[in-house]
Amino acid sequence: MAASMVPRRVCGAGVLSRWRFGVRCLSVSAARYGKFIPPVREEAPEIPGMEPITYVDRMYYVPGLARPRFPDWDRGWSDPQHYRSPPPEQMKLFREQPAYVFNCSCRLLGGVKQALWLTKTKLNPGLPQRIMDMCEDPAYQIPNHEELVHNIVAHACLWHRPGEQPVREEYCPKLLQGLLHLCQKQNSKFPALFQRSLIENCRLAASWRRESSIYHVRGINGFLLNSKNPLKPVASESEIQATKEHRLESLYPISPSIDLQEVNVYEERNDAGFRPGYPFPHPHTVFVMDSCSTRAGFLPDQLRAKMIMLAYSSALAKARNLFGEDAKALPEPILVQSIGTDGQIFHFLVFQLNTLDLDSEDGIKNIVWMDSDQPLYSSANLVAKVRRKIVEVPAGVCGLQPETFKKFWAMYLHGAN
Repeated sequence: MAASMVPRRVCGAGVLSRWRFGVRCLSVSAARYGKFIPPVREEAPEIPGMEPITYVDRMYYVPGLARPRFPDWDRGWSDPQHYRSPPPEQMKLFREQPAYVFNCSCRLLGGVKQALWLTKTKLNPGLPQRIMDMCEDPAYQIPNHEELVHNIVAHACLWHRPGEQPVREEYCPKLLQGLLHLCQKQNSKFPALFQRSLIENCRLAASWRRESSIYHVRGINGFLLNSKNPLKPVASESEIQATKEHRLESLYPISPSIDLQEVNVYEERNDAGFRPGYPFPHPHTVFVMDSCSTRAGFLPDQLRAKMIMLAYSSALAKARNLFGEDAKALPEPILVQSIGTDGQIFHFLVFQLNTLDLDSEDGIKNIVWMDSDQPLYSSANLVAKVRRKIVEVPAGVCGLQPETFKKFWAMYLHGAN
């Protein structure tokens, strides 16, 4: 006991110190592992009208003299390994007015409220009645779907790797792919499903003006289900006109562009990611995954906001392609669906694009139907959790919710029934 109180000499430090957990001396660790920590060199300040005295004539470093600055060497040809981008002010796409970019890694602080303001959208809780009727109709149900979904969850969460509990980065994509595969096996029963195409890592570009600001959506769209024929609008004309009385909730004192990337080099374009003549040109459903198991993952409200932004951008890009870049009023609304999951909880969304006039708060608004926080199962563990000889959580898949898969299947089948 007394020997543990005697201070020990740390190797390489040359000083006496006590052993402490979590304490690291950089000078010791750098010396032991051969790492060199370069000192920060301060550049000499530029004084107008005075020329600094450098050591360029001596051709070696002299303390007290300024570091010389040489002009860039022109090789006479373009070398991609030594390319230096010009200043933003010299680029062709430079604009004085900044734009705000949303990509797939953006986590909106305002959540759904911020996404509704950016897209000028009215929120309706729950899914449309058309989809809910398909959930309850026995003619559209998959035989023995509970056992099939149970096997899909077990394959993703339990059978992926023997002896180890998979993390969310592994089982979340496998679960979504398994559910999509189960839906695709019903093509023989519903021949209209053959007119669908599932694309992975589809690139999306959309631009719009909201009041006096410019907003963009750029990046990879994840899984995108396309169809030959567009989805029919859910809201009637009277419901669309009734949105004029709806007032969007203000974000004050938070700026609507918070958490968005501010850029001055940009191009306003709308591209759904498909070339002209593609046989499945209409977006049907956007699948969004949050497969990050660390704190860098999305909160449920941020994931739902991402679903709104991607669904709106897909509908906007399609509307610009059909009705032109300068169109404000749409001859016919455009409907796009979205399904988001973190591997256990599912969120369902139906977005109807009614207008492209987002300059003011007045006028017709877009409409979104949302059914959130729907668990597919309660737990999936390889080993049971036992506390004080009492099994708190049994092993295997527990608490399966077939109603969640019914909504998933109804949204996949929507437009083909």
